[in-house]
Amino acid sequence: MLSEFDLISKYFKKPAVSASLGIGDDCALLVPTPGTQMAISTDMLVSGTHFFPDTDPRQLGHKSLAVNLSDLAAMGARPVAFTLALSLPSPDEPWLKSFSEGLFSMADICRCELIGGDTTRGPLNICITVFGEVPVGQALRRDKAQYGDDIWISGSIGDARLALAHCLEEIELKPEEVKAVVPNLQMPIPRVALGMELRKIAHAALDLSDGLMGDLNHILDASNVGATINVDALPISPVLAKQPRERQLYCALSGGDDYELCFTAPVSMRSRILEASTRTGVPVTRIGYIENEKGLRIKNSAGEIQNLSFTSFDHFSTAQ
Repeated sequence: MLSEFDLISKYFKKPAVSASLGIGDDCALLVPTPGTQMAISTDMLVSGTHFFPDTDPRQLGHKSLAVNLSDLAAMGARPVAFTLALSLPSPDEPWLKSFSEGLFSMADICRCELIGGDTTRGPLNICITVFGEVPVGQALRRDKAQYGDDIWISGSIGDARLALAHCLEEIELKPEEVKAVVPNLQMPIPRVALGMELRKIAHAALDLSDGLMGDLNHILDASNVGATINVDALPISPVLAKQPRERQLYCALSGGDDYELCFTAPVSMRSRILEASTRTGVPVTRIGYIENEKGLRIKNSAGEIQNLSFTSFDHFSTAQ
């Protein structure tokens, strides 16, 4: 059976590239690029809470890093490195091989290297910390939304929750629909390139991990503003559009696990945002605007208030 250090050496150790010192010592050493700040974020994925125990390990490796890189994207940061803390019931080599392949495939796409971490025996639990760089004063934050800003969303939202509903047997999708939506749940794509493009364009941003309604409210609370969004403008996929309207709205507004960017920007930046969308190949949709009046108002295209009782995901809430 593999020892802890054999496991690390065989599946996770690679030569340092941007780090001054990588895996193999008590600490890794990073030297920030002059004129930049370090952006750091940590996410934990727990078996049975964030993913099914029988999830394909390659997909799990991809998602474990992708959801962390999404946080860097929301700050406009360039990925640099990450650490991995991994708790395993046993050193299952086929599982480790597949997991590490998915992990490093995502890492290579975003040029982000593994520089350290820890392994231990226990219930399957994956904790990743990412390190990125952003020029001083250019980080996208939640507390910078301004009155009159447009509200934008990248990509489409709701498919991850629709896929989860199928996996939980809440609904039944056709095979071609499953094929279309499940990758949004299992292998999200962090919008790193778009986030970096938005540094000098957007005022505030975050990534949509727990549902649009809850996540947008984080921006509104931090910025001390309010907003109105148009439910008829929400970017949803053709598969979700076939579902009953209530399910469409629930998945898009409250579903979570989308890992798209939600950001605010001045009206004067509309053309530059569309140019950034074209350069990065990531579609963007304008869904509303920032107001001085506190609270989040949801309307349809006719201007009618929609009274919706959806809530976003909360690990410690009893009303989920």
